[in-house]
Amino acid sequence: MALTPRQLAEKAAELAASKKAEDIVLMDLRRVTDFAEWFVLCTATSDVQMRAVADAILEGLEKIQHKVWHSEGYEVRRWILLDYVNVVVHVFLPETRTYYALERLWGDAPVESFES
Repeated sequence: MALTPRQLAEKAAELAASKKAEDIVLMDLRRVTDFAEWFVLCTATSDVQMRAVADAILEGLEKIQHKVWHSEGYEVRRWILLDYVNVVVHVFLPETRTYYALERLWGDAPVESFES
């Protein structure tokens, strides 16, 4: 099933919510940069939950024929990044999300809260 980048971002957010990720937001980067169209940001409260959220996204999107192009952070588990080319998913621990503050760094991008 081919999804638009927006639909892929929404599906990733839905999968994150299925594992109780918190503060899920979608950032529309289309007018800000050309390396990705959407960021999905979410917070997990532990490294175990962080892995569960990332795994749910990987497995859920793979089931609908969307394989991750690149991933990193599984070893350290403070910030897991899943790159689907047009959509990049960031799963953070709370303190790491606060430290990197991507919402502020990409402040020109419209941000939508995801409601499951």
